[in-house]
Amino acid sequence: MKFISSTNELAIILHNGGVIAYPTEAVWGLGCDPFNEMAVKRILTLKSRPEAKGLILITGQADHLQTWADTLPTEAAQRLLNKTKRPTSWVVPDTDITPSWVRGQHASVAIRLSQHPPVKALCQAFGDAIVSTSANPAGLDPALSAEQVINYFGDQLDAIYNAPLGEAAQPSQVKDILTGELFRA
Repeated sequence: MKFISSTNELAIILHNGGVIAYPTEAVWGLGCDPFNEMAVKRILTLKSRPEAKGLILITGQADHLQTWADTLPTEAAQRLLNKTKRPTSWVVPDTDITPSWVRGQHASVAIRLSQHPPVKALCQAFGDAIVSTSANPAGLDPALSAEQVINYFGDQLDAIYNAPLGEAAQPSQVKDILTGELFRA
């Protein structure tokens, strides 16, 4: 398993259809290019996760989210593009922007604007949002260390981003961008 500190190297792996593990605000995540169907399906297979459940997208740059923001009422767009005190993934209506293999059975997609420096640097180097799903097989706890990622997935990943985990106590909350309904606390 390759530990890589260079976000430019990681971005190349992602652009080439690779799957990486990376530290988020609270847990380790698995990421790939959301527009690469084979890479997304590889993550779903690694996790034993049904495609119908859908996946979260993450970025550290508000400009990466402008396409979705442009489809929303002004207040909802501001929520999507503004920092939150607690990591928050917003469920945004979407049937035309995000591929079905990311949205799953939903007419929406969950999107998070992260303030975690490693995520911001990774997505800046990649030039867009990436898939964000916890690094664990279905039914097991999310990985809290790179060692746990290796225990779960061995050499099935293309790289592990050598950067620190954030200090959030729990994974992001998930809320509806239009109604504020809380799906995951």
